[in-house]
Amino acid sequence: MKGIADTGFLVAFANANDKHHKWAAQIATGVTEPLLTCEAVIAETAFHLESAAVALAMINEGLVTLAFDCREHLVQLARLADRFADQNPDLADLCLVRMSELFPKHSVITIDRTDFQVYRRNKREAIPLLCPPVR
Repeated sequence: MKGIADTGFLVAFANANDKHHKWAAQIATGVTEPLLTCEAVIAETAFHLESAAVALAMINEGLVTLAFDCREHLVQLARLADRFADQNPDLADLCLVRMSELFPKHSVITIDRTDFQVYRRNKREAIPLLCPPVR
């Protein structure tokens, strides 16, 4: 499976008490190559899990790999921040939108369906998403 990992997915995977844990664990079992992510997502994940060690272990164990450098995409990130200012996006979301532009065959794996259904890559394209089922 090719995918781009968002914070919510990683937190749900690592936290057995998370309401989306079973879904995230099921997705993780289908991962055959590391999911792409960015440092902002790893930082958010460490914050929510209250454990940098757990977040870093996801990289060390091959669940995710860092595949984005903000410095190389500052202009595009600033444009995305302006375009989606009414949504008040965080840096991780902006990075994932940009990553979706760079890796168009990868779905964003997220529990944040609401925001990512609004965000657009390449100005008009819907971002392919892999989300937990709506209940």
